[in-house]
Amino acid sequence: MTRVAIAGLGAIGQVLVVRLSQVPGIEVAAVSARNHARAEETLRGLGVRVPVIPVTELEPLADLVVECAPAHLLPSIAEPFLRAGKEAIVLSAGALLQNPHLLELAEAHGGRISVPTGALLGLDAVAAAAEGEITSVRLTSRKPPAALIGAPGIAESGIDLEDLSEPVLVFSGTARQAAHGFPANLNVAVALSLAGPGPDATVVEVWADPAITKNTHTILLTSDTADLSMTIENVPSENPRTGRITALSVVSMLRKRHATLRVGS
Repeated sequence: MTRVAIAGLGAIGQVLVVRLSQVPGIEVAAVSARNHARAEETLRGLGVRVPVIPVTELEPLADLVVECAPAHLLPSIAEPFLRAGKEAIVLSAGALLQNPHLLELAEAHGGRISVPTGALLGLDAVAAAAEGEITSVRLTSRKPPAALIGAPGIAESGIDLEDLSEPVLVFSGTARQAAHGFPANLNVAVALSLAGPGPDATVVEVWADPAITKNTHTILLTSDTADLSMTIENVPSENPRTGRITALSVVSMLRKRHATLRVGS
């Protein structure tokens, strides 16, 4: 059995608790959440019995942790597991750029950081292309305005998202810059960059589009082995910033641990 700790019990964490409890070879060992009492109430409503404990007490109980919490909490979640030579599955990929010491910690102690595909697609193909030479990679993200409200990048731009009548370009820059301006919205950009040529060589555009209801990401990549053009339209979860497919990407990753047949790299 692989014992899994889940750090965060929001839209993603709730799905993971239920789904992972049904995956052969996986045991949900513990959960941490900011509001202990509310988390226990949520778990009762989900019909799942899992202990709720402080994040600092997760490591002894689990073989790995899934981080699905606000990005600024990543170090406190991941450090104990990496120091113990264990694994941290990171959804707040953008926070890795702000905390490079986590990679150093993992290397020093034999730990591992895994970033699932999440709300994106084709990272296996991008990583394969990166074994050769990638000439360029661009991510264009189109989101309903509600999914972008509150992002620091929006506040800095001064763009009013309340009454848009047509698509508006709200950001253009690198994946590193996108992670700074949209820490809860564009982890996909950092995941793409880490699979490909890096955060400073990955170009990102973000559009607020009042005509769409799904978070839409398009990747354009040219390389010496393949040219890729891929688009995914994600149905939002109850949190408009997060697609429903994000949690299921983690479930798929962990299901492969004990699967007889594994498809995809």
